[in-house]
Amino acid sequence: MSSVFVVDTERRPLDPVHPGAARRLLARGQAAVWRRSPFTLILQRAVPDAQPQPLRLKLDPGSRTTGLALVTEPPLERRPDPAPAESAERAEARGRVVWASELTHRGGAVHEGLVTRAAVRRSRRQRHTRYRPPRFENRSRPDGWLPPSQQSRLANIETWVRRLCRLAHVVALSQEVVRFDTQALLTPEISGVEYQQGTLAGYELREYLLEKWQRRCAYCHTTGVPLQIEHIVPRARAGSDRASNLTLACAPCNQRKGTWTAEEFGHPEVHAQARVPLRDAAAVNATRWALSRRLRETGLPVETGTGGRTKWNRTRRGLPKTHWLDAACVGASTPERLVVAGVRPLLITATGHGTRQVCGTNQYGFPIRHRTRHKRFFGFQTGDLVRAVVPAGLATAGTHVGRVLVRASGRFDVVVAASGGRRVAGIGHRYVQAVARGDGYAYASGVLPTGAAEHPTAETSPASPA
Repeated sequence: MSSVFVVDTERRPLDPVHPGAARRLLARGQAAVWRRSPFTLILQRAVPDAQPQPLRLKLDPGSRTTGLALVTEPPLERRPDPAPAESAERAEARGRVVWASELTHRGGAVHEGLVTRAAVRRSRRQRHTRYRPPRFENRSRPDGWLPPSQQSRLANIETWVRRLCRLAHVVALSQEVVRFDTQALLTPEISGVEYQQGTLAGYELREYLLEKWQRRCAYCHTTGVPLQIEHIVPRARAGSDRASNLTLACAPCNQRKGTWTAEEFGHPEVHAQARVPLRDAAAVNATRWALSRRLRETGLPVETGTGGRTKWNRTRRGLPKTHWLDAACVGASTPERLVVAGVRPLLITATGHGTRQVCGTNQYGFPIRHRTRHKRFFGFQTGDLVRAVVPAGLATAGTHVGRVLVRASGRFDVVVAASGGRRVAGIGHRYVQAVARGDGYAYASGVLPTGAAEHPTAETSPASPA
């Protein structure tokens, strides 16, 4: 399992420990639970002379989900001033993923909220009802302006980077700045033997095509099979090696197509889809340098790398494709031996901190509810993790653990995640006890990674001549 973070009584980060060691510390009364997500212990004593293991925080930013991984630094021999002696346990621990997570953003929800608000204001202006006058002309966008949906994604990543730096001894950062080098794809950079062998430059192009065609055959839409790079207009008919003329096809479709164009093969939609831009990739590219600047503001050295390098590292080590494993393979600092066995990622979902809207409206813009300006009632706020113990004889009798939805009346609802999101309504506030305060995120436990392959395999096989 993932390691447990440990801080001393002065909140200085120490070495993460195995969950078994964490249970022993709790049983002996030497530590207490400080945070539940990520699970962190605080010792009952100070450790001023501790020298924790240096860790590198690696990030794989995505439009919808960002992978994070804490990896121990490479062997000391690669450093300019290696330590004279080191324990065998710490030497074996290098190149090990001690903690991982997948952070799901809420940029889509932010965008939908802005669209809904704009539609309501527009409809009220058209009806000449009470409305806020438009302020389009007297606003200017500063340099580096980003839409709120992208700002939300950057804020999520920055929040977790700073949070992890407080819980662990992070000495460096690695960031994937771009999934693939779109500028390099403007020219036919691979051909002949290099095209067939799939070098690091080939991985850039393959990653672009996999993202472009959603990892499925462009003709029969089959998934989960080896895919080949195929020319929409064959090279035998003066087709180029540009990325705009390439697609993915399974072996049977590639052989049946032969020297036909995609339109002659009965799939004219392939030509149109090849010209459609990648919105998710464009969103990541729009914020990559803004995220890099925010990471450098932490004062830690930042390593950058491309998605082609990430996939090259992952396939060489025979690892399956997940967001957190991609994060562990970001950059040239990835050790030759990456230990990921037993790591269960923490699934983090950004939920926000509620709404500031006081007057709720229906779809036509008419007021239907009015909220107070207070979010906390009887010591609780919507989103807090609570345990409700309701005595027998009441309709909601039993023990319910989940997120609370507060009301000014004191009759709360509890959403029990263990029961598939079942909502228990009408629980009195006197039966509710706080377990963890809401911080704008929901947490769940991920699955263990499957076994690594004996031989590295890529997600695309070399293309056959078209």
